[in-house]
Amino acid sequence: MQIYNTLTRRKEPFTPIEPGKVRMYVCGMTVYDFCHLGHARVMVAFDVITRYLRARGYDVTYVRNVTDIDDKILKRADENGESIASLTERMIEAMHEDEARLWVLPPDHEPRATRHVDDILRMIETLIDKSYAYAADNGDVYFRVRRFEGYGRLSNRDPDDMRVGARIDVDEHKEDPLDFVLWKAAKPGEASWPSPWGEGRPGWHIECSAMSTCCLGETFDIHGGGPDLLFPHHENEIAQSEAATGHHYVNTWMHAGAVRVNQEKMSKSLGNFFTIREVLEHHDPEVVRYLLVASHYRSPINYAPDSLAEARKSLERFYNSLEGVALEGVDFVEDDVDSRFHKRFTAAMDDDFNTPEALSVLFDLARELNRARKEAPEQAPALAHELRRLGDMLGLLQQDPATFLQGGVTDVALDEAEIQARIEARATAKKAKDFGTADAIRDELAALGIVLKDSREGTSWVFEKPEG
Repeated sequence: MQIYNTLTRRKEPFTPIEPGKVRMYVCGMTVYDFCHLGHARVMVAFDVITRYLRARGYDVTYVRNVTDIDDKILKRADENGESIASLTERMIEAMHEDEARLWVLPPDHEPRATRHVDDILRMIETLIDKSYAYAADNGDVYFRVRRFEGYGRLSNRDPDDMRVGARIDVDEHKEDPLDFVLWKAAKPGEASWPSPWGEGRPGWHIECSAMSTCCLGETFDIHGGGPDLLFPHHENEIAQSEAATGHHYVNTWMHAGAVRVNQEKMSKSLGNFFTIREVLEHHDPEVVRYLLVASHYRSPINYAPDSLAEARKSLERFYNSLEGVALEGVDFVEDDVDSRFHKRFTAAMDDDFNTPEALSVLFDLARELNRARKEAPEQAPALAHELRRLGDMLGLLQQDPATFLQGGVTDVALDEAEIQARIEARATAKKAKDFGTADAIRDELAALGIVLKDSREGTSWVFEKPEG
């Protein structure tokens, strides 16, 4: 396997620290609001990576943290007039609902910052003892950036060339503008914990260093996250972790690409900001997941009506191939299937989890399945089984084909018998060359979200939930 390492900026052979086992940490959500499409990208990307590593035979320990104490959380709880615990528990539950709908498997461990305060305090004390950190007279504790040799190597930045920016706080209590906070003194009325430097709470960066090393050890295999975390968050994690432990922190750094909406950066100010649950009100979760999987995990994704429509069409091609192929009672033997598909799929995924190439293999497999259904029906069950098995590594193609193609019959205004009666009436009208009546039936069904699909095999239908 080859994985692109952000730290070295190249693909490298993947060799776990412990043979057969993979320890992976991914930065999770700050739970002050519902998860948005950018969160979905990270969730799905590392879910696919976890699924494939396990399918490849690795024993994976997947840790994804929760930030449940933060300035945004304090502000939102105050705005809502609710406790911090009430807000964060509600948002964590919503996050779990969202990821389940997108077929994202839960991580093995989901540590929360508030449950690791003692670990955070011990790490900060170690950094102070080693002169990598200092307590300021305002009760804050800061990390000395210039004291750590090699700061900036992940983001390819030189500390001497850095300028004070939006993510670097200007503070008269710092020895250097580049220094970042490890412990924040509490303001009156804020949630806080006792510490040697007074009441306060952890800084954002230190929590991930403490939680990752507690769950996975001082050195582990993979650390992942969104594109906005590379600097300063992950850069700061490396500095404080290696300064505290004296050991190399992470072997492979992985970062998912950004989500754009109609080719623009997703932003609340631009009015193009969508939560996962808003999107799933109008689109099948598997369609959204397919869109996220169809691009390489490091590439940006464009979220737009056209891209979702294409994702739907692609899934329909797969499910049309699978529809009607009985798998129950089939004694599947892997040798029955042409091994080219599995080998090509594995080669694609071994190349830095190249999901676009892996999907192209699935399309070839679906075409072979279509051929077999017509020319060699006895081969179809094994091919369908392989299509589902490989699709499962991407978290796709596990629904009942008829249910997917009909878009969830519970939302359809007509029952299946009524729809079939109208399809037959339309066929009769077309046979009598009464095209006006045939078109009127099609339009009537389309207004209800029932879209007819004509083919040589006949007419089928899918349900597309009408907007609004």
